Amino acid sequence: MAENKTQRTTASVAAFLAAIDDPHRQRDARALAALMRKATGETPAMWGSSIVGYGQTTYQGRSGTVDWFPVGFSPRKAALVVYLMGGLKANAALLTELGPHRVGGGCLYLRRLDGIDSKVLTRLITLSHKRNRRISKQVSAKATPRKRAV
Repeated sequence: MAENKTQRTTASVAAFLAAIDDPHRQRDARALAALMRKATGETPAMWGSSIVGYGQTTYQGRSGTVDWFPVGFSPRKAALVVYLMGGLKANAALLTELGPHRVGGGCLYLRRLDGIDSKVLTRLITLSHKRNRRISKQVSAKATPRKRAV
């Protein structure tokens, strides 16, 4: 398995969110964290120093098979970055109903949650999470050697 630079850590998600300086960004990050937890049913975990990920999965990347999170987010200065790992292309029709956003590199960029349709965002997160879990199971099945019956 390839070594990914961004690894799951034991750092506190609550402490990370509490340390966000901008009160609007902190409020939005806490709201997004709650929404993602509800949509995925997963406990959040820190990945590296600035990404909150939900779940853990294995997928086939350019550099090999890596551990990653099915969905997550990072509260950057300019925007909340929502990582949906391929869920944007698969669910592109929903983006027209979402509200003000940008898309780039498989990520959804939200300046603020005000004006975003939370039901559409929840649907995007739920569908992306399910899709990425399904793909992970397919990769795991291919990577696991099977014993032949004798």
